[in-house]
Amino acid sequence: MSDSSGAFDPAAQGIYQIQTRAPGPPGKLPLTEDMLINHPSGDLFGLTQNVGMGWDPAGSNRKQFLILSTQGGLRAPDGKPVALGYHTGHWEIGLLVQAAAEEFRRLQVIPFAGFCSDPCDGRTQGTVGMFDSLPYRNDAAIVFRRLARSLPLRAGVLGIATCDKGLPAMMMALAGLGDLPCAIVPGGVTLPPQAGEDAGTVQTIGTRYAHNLISLSEAAELGCRACASPGGGCQFLGTAATSQVVSEALGLSLPHSALSPSGQPVWIHMACRSASALYELEERGIAVRDILTCAAVRNAMVVHAAFGGSTNLLLHIPAIAHAAKLRLPTLSDWIEVNQRVPRLVSVLPNGPVHHPTVRVFLAGGVPEVMLHLRGLSLLDTEALTVTGKTLGENLDEWEKSERRRRFREALKTLDEVEPDDVILPPYLARARGLTGTLAFPRGNLAPEGSVVKSTAIDPSVLDADGVYRKEGRARVFVSEKAAMSAIKQGNIRAGDVMILAGVGPLGTGMEETYQITGALKHLPFGKHVALLTDARFSGVSTGACIGHIGPEGLAGGPIGKILDGDVIRIVINGRSAEGAVDLVGDGKQLFTPEAGCRILAERPPRPDLATNPDLPADTRLWAALQLASGGAWSGCVYDVDAIIAMFESGRAALQPSDLAKQKPGTLQRGPREP
Repeated sequence: MSDSSGAFDPAAQGIYQIQTRAPGPPGKLPLTEDMLINHPSGDLFGLTQNVGMGWDPAGSNRKQFLILSTQGGLRAPDGKPVALGYHTGHWEIGLLVQAAAEEFRRLQVIPFAGFCSDPCDGRTQGTVGMFDSLPYRNDAAIVFRRLARSLPLRAGVLGIATCDKGLPAMMMALAGLGDLPCAIVPGGVTLPPQAGEDAGTVQTIGTRYAHNLISLSEAAELGCRACASPGGGCQFLGTAATSQVVSEALGLSLPHSALSPSGQPVWIHMACRSASALYELEERGIAVRDILTCAAVRNAMVVHAAFGGSTNLLLHIPAIAHAAKLRLPTLSDWIEVNQRVPRLVSVLPNGPVHHPTVRVFLAGGVPEVMLHLRGLSLLDTEALTVTGKTLGENLDEWEKSERRRRFREALKTLDEVEPDDVILPPYLARARGLTGTLAFPRGNLAPEGSVVKSTAIDPSVLDADGVYRKEGRARVFVSEKAAMSAIKQGNIRAGDVMILAGVGPLGTGMEETYQITGALKHLPFGKHVALLTDARFSGVSTGACIGHIGPEGLAGGPIGKILDGDVIRIVINGRSAEGAVDLVGDGKQLFTPEAGCRILAERPPRPDLATNPDLPADTRLWAALQLASGGAWSGCVYDVDAIIAMFESGRAALQPSDLAKQKPGTLQRGPREP
């Protein structure tokens, strides 16, 4: 191979212009005798690093604030892509980082910035990339906390994040920094196209084309326009948007910050306001542990129910509580909240009118919903927030603010939509038939519980009393790929109960199955098909789709014992937030749920139930650790004490001969440091 065509290009003459020394920054570090004698060397070398990166030496020892974000991709100054990010949700995050940093500089403190980008659940739907989605959340939270601790002199941390796993990871990370002042800037939402489909609907173009519901040309055009603006989370109330709502409801984000339109002045202004608020928290000595309390978690659950939020927050809110060392909400807590709290928001995908999330922001967003909830005495208004004021004080200001009046007026002017048709007063929500958000069926197939977004079940399939009842034959699948093939090939019919088993944490990392739920939503007969799974759903999912079934199939759960032709009975009561999923027949005879429980106890797991062969070792480790920590209904967290106790118990149970058989380095520890 000649030099001209190989790895070394002799034509690039400029590469030979080399420097081996540089003069270094001018000036002197602001050192004192006390610093030299009593401070650790890291503090002193940090000043050298600050100046080396271009900071003025005179100000190199000012107070430090850290900005952590999920920024992804590389934008040119004109906004065009140099290198793409994974999704629009983190594409414009750098603009928020810059705005916050400039505000910190104005306040005469030093901003630092660190990044841990996040994946896109939409991009990984139906691929093995989904096996890393939920485990990423735990890993990113660890990375964010490590980055925060690795800046020893940080006085506070500002988190900026948008989407399904990045924002929950950020909330978990900051929740674990108890003694530090912390605040979160939600990354906002993208806009819907003037003509076309939202980013949830457009993910079903493959299935609709396979059923001759759209043409190839229509699919191509719809797919091109769905993300109508370059930044922000998807336009529906999925996991990204719900996470933004929850961050604000927890008190971690400023009032009326969730769901703002990405890239617009109100969005940039939010970052500046958030940096200033964090600075004030530090001045007043208010730490994140003062804000993240049991009352804050309860408020977040209430607001989640009022919005009709994503079921994925049943994983994330307990994980945030765990990180903050608070009591974890139980299944009974979720049921009680959803029994008491009315749904007040009309939004994609729940309806009844499918307003995009930017309209929810203009209608008043989280504080407007909280005003109604306060009127129903459903909130703890004494909870402290990042404003440094209580929730009640914030709501008093919001109610009479110019901001509220002008944005609500803008919605009427721009879209000719009444704000009270998007965020409904309770009396209007009742009149229009909005039901509670979630139901939590149990029964012989879900002894530990399950969840369904009952508010998103098509009203036409409910009985006269508003209850969903169904008995149908089981169509069992142990992979999402096989289930999707059956749908596309026309092998699923009205009346079927699809069972997708073995796809919980141990099987696939608890993959998200929007491919299936989205396909059923947009097929004419889809509302007459139910789905039971130990996996989870996208926040945009609708229909009689029951997920988070526990125990999962690969942990011995009954869902892993269902056979083709079994008769499944489903009852979902949206008003009581309860229900049941039961085996009541085996293809030969019908029997009671109690008899079904005995039959399931005697059945072995399905022989085709197995961990997906493509499951990465990283995810297998995550699955084992979260199982030792309580599993999905505890938030898929890492409970270090529980993990160590289980490890020690297992190690103690092993005989010396067993230990000798272990691979080199396993189950051994080095000498403990004094």
